[in-house]
Amino acid sequence: MGLKTHKFFLRILLIFVIFPSSLFRLEHNTTMTTKAMERGFKLILGSQSMARKRILAEMGYDYTIVTADIDEKAIRTEKPEDLVVALAEAKANEIISKLGGESQFAKDPQPTLLITADTVVVYKGVIREKPTTKEEAREFIKGYSGSHGGVVGSVLVRNLKTGVKKGGWDKAEVYFHEIPEQVIDGLVKLLKPLFFLLSIS
Repeated sequence: MGLKTHKFFLRILLIFVIFPSSLFRLEHNTTMTTKAMERGFKLILGSQSMARKRILAEMGYDYTIVTADIDEKAIRTEKPEDLVVALAEAKANEIISKLGGESQFAKDPQPTLLITADTVVVYKGVIREKPTTKEEAREFIKGYSGSHGGVVGSVLVRNLKTGVKKGGWDKAEVYFHEIPEQVIDGLVKLLKPLFFLLSIS
């Protein structure tokens, strides 16, 4: 999912969770609905991802960050598309519980929107998540050299005032040139900043 596509997708999800009826009139009233949406709402980002922070910042949104403490390894599915959706949902549920439940937001004059997301890499049919060691990171990068992998990502937006939620997933195939050994060494030293390259959640 490219940055521009991700921004558009997220904006549409924000519209849907604030104004569910806009789902049936989006073609005629996107501009009007977007302006109405931007009059006021609170935004919670359920992620520490630098890329997701950048997307919201470039869209001009102010937000607070609340992260989920879940065991991602305990959530397994056969399909990567189902996995990223399930993980985004689990993160949302854990954050809502941490905040005291949706009932805490029911009487707020402005809606509070919670955004959660997840991303995995699929390489030769195997789902890859964050590498846990530098050795594993090196193995991942070497495998990508001169090859390619699929990046599957999900986004879930939940209106904590109304309970309305919308989400979805997208997939992109990433192709790599041959990666020299010295470049791999440098990348491995930057393990944490390179989660987006190796596999992201």
